[in-house]
Amino acid sequence: MNTQFTQALFQSNGGFAALVLRVPVGLILAAHGAQKLFGWFGGYGLEGTGQWLTSIGLEPGYLMALLAGGAEFFGGLALVLGLLTRPAALVAAFTMLVAIFSVHISNGLFMSNNGYEYALTLLAATLALAVQGAGRFSVDGVIRKST
Repeated sequence: MNTQFTQALFQSNGGFAALVLRVPVGLILAAHGAQKLFGWFGGYGLEGTGQWLTSIGLEPGYLMALLAGGAEFFGGLALVLGLLTRPAALVAAFTMLVAIFSVHISNGLFMSNNGYEYALTLLAATLALAVQGAGRFSVDGVIRKST
């Protein structure tokens, strides 16, 4: 493996702060992804989410539901573990950007109106993790030390 690439991917000066940010953000993303993929936690599963995405113009809806749900669920789990944190965080950030501009932006900022404040918060958190990396207490940190 290219040492320079490995260092860029896994390097992080973060400590507890990265862990404190990673775990709840990852759990929230994974739960939202589980709603889309499996219908857990009151979600509609792939079929229902796909139909809704089609209704708002994101087609093919089933594929978009699979992509969004997969990014949130698997990306969220990766963030919890601190595994490939930067790529997982970037994919999650992109997913939040799509959510903001395809669903929430026309409703204004506040969640009470289905606005974009929550998605913006997750976007900011995932971008911070993409910049900072997983931190010392992560699978990425273990990989970094072994290379």
